[in-house]
Formats: sequence, structure tokens, C-alpha cells
Amino acid sequence: MDGAIQPGQAGLLDAWASLSGQAAADVALAPDAQRLAFADPEFLLRRETRGLRFQLELLKPELALQAAGIDHTVVIFGSARCCSTEQAAAELAQAQQQGNPQALAQAEQRHRMSAYYEAARALGRGITEKSLAQPTAANRRVVCTGGGPGIMEAANRGAHEAGGPSIGLNIALPHEQHPNPYITPALSFQFHYFALRKMHFVMRAQALVAFPGGFGTLDELFEILTLVQCRKASPVPIYLYGSAYWKRLLDFDFMVEQGTISAQDKDWFCYTDSVPDVLDQLFVTPNKETGGSTKSPPA
Repeated sequence: MDGAIQPGQAGLLDAWASLSGQAAADVALAPDAQRLAFADPEFLLRRETRGLRFQLELLKPELALQAAGIDHTVVIFGSARCCSTEQAAAELAQAQQQGNPQALAQAEQRHRMSAYYEAARALGRGITEKSLAQPTAANRRVVCTGGGPGIMEAANRGAHEAGGPSIGLNIALPHEQHPNPYITPALSFQFHYFALRKMHFVMRAQALVAFPGGFGTLDELFEILTLVQCRKASPVPIYLYGSAYWKRLLDFDFMVEQGTISAQDKDWFCYTDSVPDVLDQLFVTPNKETGGSTKSPPA
């Protein structure tokens, strides 16, 4: 007798029915000593139980990915504001008809940036196609994104078009970010804590590809660079896709000149403008000592 709790047990069903009734009636949830602790949102959402919520956000995706047999990922970051070339072309045509100079300039910029969407889509498709062709799981890589629109959608879309799985690690935001429709449903996870979400990005990553993006992309990129620099994570290939964007945005040579990083720190990443080049480098002969993995999870 293992004492496992079944979701259909009467006590749990009663607890959840009570909570559902209060929510439907828009009644604030009050403390209730009789409510089962693990089915009690009022208890679980207290400040004192934050550590439990951390553990749950670590465990839920971890167990699901283990069950799916996913050990290795390629994480793809980038702007949520990019759109497909098809959508960008439609917006540009509409702006041209309206004759508004400001709207036209914005549409033209969106159209230029859409090239990155198509590159991320091609990368997601290429990674998945090559992974599905690998003879062993040790050599396979599953596309993993932040689960939202833009570059994230593009990478998940490419994987979906190739007929393989892909992961989305979404984040609950005040302006709700809905999961894009191309994520494998069983691998679409929602996070409250950025820290736990970023940990899951790192834990299985065999490579990271950062497309042009804003604050979120920079946050994720520098999180990875910091972990590698401080030896909290093993080095993995880090690609900055779109060299013109990244070299204008970030002057790493200036940081070296000022002594804030060492020249060797620039070896942790490389610039690229080629999807085929990235694909060729991702699928190389596996490390014999690690069975194909060149990555260990952070401590």
C-alpha cells in the first residue's frame, strides 16, 4: 500500500467543488482549517509557503519532461514582437494604402525584422528534422522556447512543421502572454517565477540561440553567460543570431577595454547569420565520456 492519492477521491472532489463554487460566486477565499492543505489555494499562496511553490514549479515540468524522455534541448530566445513575413507584408500593404508616414515606417521595420522570424522557424524545423533522424536519444535535441509569440512562436512552429515535439516555458504576466499554438500541448508549461523558468531553460540546454530581442532576451542571455562565466553551468554553444543587431547593441570589446570582462569571456559565444551553419555545429560527434551530453545542470 503506497498511500498514493487519486485525483478522483471523494475528499478531493469535495474540496475542489467548494473552491470552484466560491470562485464562480466571486467570493474571496477565506482560511479554512478543515480544507486539505494540498488542495487549499489560500494556504499555498501565503508568503510562508513560497518555498513549496518554488519546488512545485521545479518538479512539475521536470517530471513531465522525464516522462517524455527529453534530456537535451536547444533553447531559442528572441523578441515576442517579431511576426512572420506573410503577416508583415500584409501590414505593410495596409500601411501603404493608409499613407500615414509613421505607420508606414513602423510597418517597414516590422517587415525587415520578419526575416528573423523566418530564420527561427527554419532553425526549429532543421533541429527537429535532424533530431528525428538521429539513431539514439543521446544525439537528439528538442526545441525549447519561452512559449510566447514572435521568435518563440517561430521556433515552435518550425518544430511542429517538422513533425516533432517542442517545449514552451511560458510565464504568467500582468498583460497575459498566451502559449503559442505550435507547442506540444503536454510540453507547454506555465510559470509564475522567472527564476524557476530560467532554471529549466538551462538544465537541459545543449545550445542556446539568441535572436534579436528586448529586455527579456537580454535577461535570459546574460543569465546564461553569467552562469557559464562563474562556472555554475558547463559551457555550451551560445549563438547570437543577427550579427548586425548584436554588435551594434552590445559592445563587448569596450567591456574588455574597460576591464569589466576578460578577453577570454568573449569565447563563450559567437555571432552567426546562417541557420545551416548553426545546424551543422549542433549535430556533431557526441562526447564519448558523457554519452552525447556536453552539459550538466546548475548546482
